[in-house]
Amino acid sequence: MITGVFSIVTSILLALVGLFLFLGGGYLLVLGGSWFYALAGAVMIGAALAGFRSPRLALRLYAGLLLLATAWSLFESGFNIWNLEVRLLTLVGIGAWMLLPWVWRQGGSWLSDKREMLGAVGIGVLVLGVSCFTSYSIDGTVPAERMGAQDQADSAVDGVPAADWQAYGRTMGGDRYSPLGQITTANIGHLKRAWLTRTGDVRQDGEGTVAGPDQGHEFNLEVTPIKVGDTLYMCTPHSWVMALDAATGKVKWTFDPHPAKADQEKNVYLSCRGVTYYKIPDEIQTSCRTRIYSPVADVRIVALDAETGKPCDDFGDHGFISLRQYLGHVPHGFHFVTSPPLVAKNRLITGGWIFDNQANFEPSGAVRGFDATTGEIAWAWDAGHTPETWKPGPDDVLTRDTPNAWGVYTADPDLGLVYIPTGNSPPDNWGGSRRPFDDATSSATIALDIVTGERRWTYQTVHHDLWDMDIPSGPSMVDLPGPNGETIPALVQSTKRGEFFVLDRRTGQPVPGYPVEERKVPTAGVAPDDRASPTQPYPTAMPSVSPPDLKEADMWGATLLDQMICRIQYRQSAYDGQFTPPHVGRTTIVYPAFYGIVDWQGITIDPQRKIMLANASYLPFRIKLDHRQTLEGPGTLPKWNGQGEEPAAKGDALSVSPDYGTPYIAYTDPWLNPLQIPCKGPVWGTLTAIDLVTKKIVWQHPVGTTRDTGPFRTHTNLPLPTGMYNIGGNIVTKGGLVFMGATADDYLRAFDLATGKVLWRDRLPAGGQATPMSYEVGGRQYVLIAAGGHGGLGTRSGDYIIAYTLDGAQGTGATAQ
Repeated sequence: MITGVFSIVTSILLALVGLFLFLGGGYLLVLGGSWFYALAGAVMIGAALAGFRSPRLALRLYAGLLLLATAWSLFESGFNIWNLEVRLLTLVGIGAWMLLPWVWRQGGSWLSDKREMLGAVGIGVLVLGVSCFTSYSIDGTVPAERMGAQDQADSAVDGVPAADWQAYGRTMGGDRYSPLGQITTANIGHLKRAWLTRTGDVRQDGEGTVAGPDQGHEFNLEVTPIKVGDTLYMCTPHSWVMALDAATGKVKWTFDPHPAKADQEKNVYLSCRGVTYYKIPDEIQTSCRTRIYSPVADVRIVALDAETGKPCDDFGDHGFISLRQYLGHVPHGFHFVTSPPLVAKNRLITGGWIFDNQANFEPSGAVRGFDATTGEIAWAWDAGHTPETWKPGPDDVLTRDTPNAWGVYTADPDLGLVYIPTGNSPPDNWGGSRRPFDDATSSATIALDIVTGERRWTYQTVHHDLWDMDIPSGPSMVDLPGPNGETIPALVQSTKRGEFFVLDRRTGQPVPGYPVEERKVPTAGVAPDDRASPTQPYPTAMPSVSPPDLKEADMWGATLLDQMICRIQYRQSAYDGQFTPPHVGRTTIVYPAFYGIVDWQGITIDPQRKIMLANASYLPFRIKLDHRQTLEGPGTLPKWNGQGEEPAAKGDALSVSPDYGTPYIAYTDPWLNPLQIPCKGPVWGTLTAIDLVTKKIVWQHPVGTTRDTGPFRTHTNLPLPTGMYNIGGNIVTKGGLVFMGATADDYLRAFDLATGKVLWRDRLPAGGQATPMSYEVGGRQYVLIAAGGHGGLGTRSGDYIIAYTLDGAQGTGATAQ
């Protein structure tokens, strides 16, 4: 009786799976895709029917399918475990079920009935087992003489004491290199928590979800604290500013600027990545000499006394300046600042985040420089104004809808230049109404004079950007050897594309030996009232972490069934490779996508060893432009002319970019299948070391596991070493270590700079989607990270600041000035 029930159930379930594959596979064939799924479905249906009358024939049919699937999988994928897993594991699992003694018996011995199936399952398991030993790394080692290189002159370092971390990237040059060497590859195993502090600023109801018009706010603790003297300074997602004792983590003071509720309720990102320290020059009279400047969620900047945490009364309006001034009408949530301002030469320089994809009449993206002492505006760089650098009066309004610059800025104080990473003129995915000055200054690195705000040079990384490939982080400074033995003051600009542009930071021209060429890119299918640039710039000498173009065989999923759905979606979509223009009425695959290959974390440079480090993420997105009338006609999307507040979308959680003022709306989403599994398989995250002198990848390894990311966006899974999506950066130390949190599996890891091998890790109590930092106090070197999670990535939320040091180690920290 048991045998009959199991056999009937097996036949029914196999027939259902077979029917799904046959129908879906047939449609895939019509679309020009793989033949395998329709054939597999037909064989399954045949085996299911045979199972009722001739179980041995059914077993042989399925065994034959399994052998064919193994050969087909190897032909499409080679010995790639992740690609073989999605093709074979489902079929091998079904075959293993059929080996049970109660399923499809003919009446002979188990071995005589199951011989063919046993062999087919064994071959499938063997192939999967062998593929587990496949490497997804580029293995290499930094030469010993380079690892030992120290104490070289480096003009990119701007006099920050070795024990301190005085700016977001430690220095204004943004290299994220700590000249501390107490913690080394030899003693990293003794690294333990020194202290843990909770800020008290935690996620509230309605916060922490993926951002969207009706989907709440992303609550993201992305902060990198700074350290000056014996004190750490930082900000929290709700704009609190805090000072902590660097040795103990004890809170010295907390300042809550009480941002306006209306702004916080509208801001789709609740995040503050850091604060800025500045000492007012001695020749300037002030009662508030050492200051901490921090952004506030309601579009203000606050200046606090670094010692007391009290607002500096001689700055702006009793310690505050409003960034709404000179912007005209700013609906709540349309403008805020998540990055620390850059302060140098008594100038406070900031731009801000402009709400993406809402309209083509949004507030100005102009960059402004203020007197760091008084808060009075000194200049505005406004691409649409003549002249473009000017000082607006009380009633003047900066040009609306210009490219903004929302990331962290970097600077070379000796050259007197600040480097601005720009975005697009909104909206991102349709550029038909962009003006010449918009196109000339978007997705570019722009050098401005710190004191006067005058533009010195511009280098564009994407022409007429239709993909939101804005530059999310300022470049990192480094001195490089020139062709004639000279030293060239350079910068490296990372991009969301995963490309790295090496420029002379004096002129903005590519450094000799690091050429850039224009390459043809797809233009077919662009919206009829827009255009696409026929070429885009590519650095030809520098390695790239940009992925190869997708093909149907790259499609992935948890099972063969959802993988087939991804293959169908691939064939249905417009995709001609990188830079395929967004189509009207048809879904377009965007890869690399605007969540970055390298996002706001930027890159790290060891200025002594001339090694660059970049952690990267890989997730395709899909975009579809559609005519406004499809939603505005039936009233699903309210009309709006920019007056007053943006209307709330009607309907149930309508997720759409309204793009008011343009002919289109845009649907944008990460490319996930019905199981919420990415349609592009692993590797999903890497850490790469690049030699800036030889211009070669030294090593590259997957980083992170699936421990905390499962189907349907659950937080439980096997810790598969797939590499994982990451948000947040890495740092490097004189001790030859690279520290990185960032990954969605909630670990802080330490890597050997020489090889990339993981030497140490610690499980964090919440997501570590922030860039770590390192400092020295009391003769001890500390490594610190904020662990508070990330709403967009879906990691565990919290309010933790965690510092590590060698267990009981004392010493000088082997510092180098």
